[in-house]
Amino acid sequence: MRPVFEWNLGSRSLQLGKRTLLMGVLNVTPDSFSDGGLYYDRDRAVDHALELLEDGADIIDVGGESTRPGARVAMREEEGEHASGKIQSEVRRPVSEAEELKRVIPVIQSLKRARSDAIVSIDTYKSAVARAAIEAGAEIVNDVSGLRWDRQMARTLGALKCGVVLTHMRGHPDEWRNLPPVEDVVLLVKRELRDCVHAALMEGVRQERLVFDPGFGFGKSFEENYPLLKRFEEFKDLRYPLLVGVSRKSFLGRALARNGKDRAVNDRLWGTIAMETALILKGAHIIRTHDVRASADARRIADIAAN
Repeated sequence: MRPVFEWNLGSRSLQLGKRTLLMGVLNVTPDSFSDGGLYYDRDRAVDHALELLEDGADIIDVGGESTRPGARVAMREEEGEHASGKIQSEVRRPVSEAEELKRVIPVIQSLKRARSDAIVSIDTYKSAVARAAIEAGAEIVNDVSGLRWDRQMARTLGALKCGVVLTHMRGHPDEWRNLPPVEDVVLLVKRELRDCVHAALMEGVRQERLVFDPGFGFGKSFEENYPLLKRFEEFKDLRYPLLVGVSRKSFLGRALARNGKDRAVNDRLWGTIAMETALILKGAHIIRTHDVRASADARRIADIAAN
């Protein structure tokens, strides 16, 4: 049996655990690894979001910047004191704050006009984008950096009334190929997620607003992802709801390899569904996925066994 939680989004709450929720991926980017460019146009993006909702998505996760392997990300780091307070410098800036806002805010606004009841998540690590998205109608901030890439994010989330997803990520996407191996990746993820939640709580984020994502594929080698699956039940020790995103990821392509060649992105659906089902049975509360219709069918059957 999965533990049951009430996820406080501010204006409403979602019950987690009785039924697995699906978070449909909506990448408003030209370069995401799986569907880059397909929904870069606002109208096409909104149409796809409505289709995902019709297929069974409970949440639409809108992202305006790719964090695929090798991507460069913008980080804010405090570099000193100024008479008016701390000043910050921008280190690495492949997608500017202004560009990300231009991509995601019109989509969120248009989607909420079309479906006022839709639950929208913003996939961003930038505090200004998070704030603008919540003001535009989003109710969840999904920070893949776990509050680490923008020093203002924790404070911003403490002031906003929204749900928060804290994801575990090692390093930055352009460093992943060179990261040293981890002796016990499950132990590392649990420890560093606890650090993330401590930082959030210290800035006023309420405990009932938090969900954890162990970050499959984010800074883990192919081999380091499989213990996350095998030992997923250990993450229940954290006592927070659990979200997972494994859809179409490269470690699945490696596991499904034929004749020494990794399976192509567009040929990973059945492997994705198998892994999502296993994770539901092991305690996942939310599945983040591209293929909502197939995942919705698998979810219905897996939930019978999980509950």
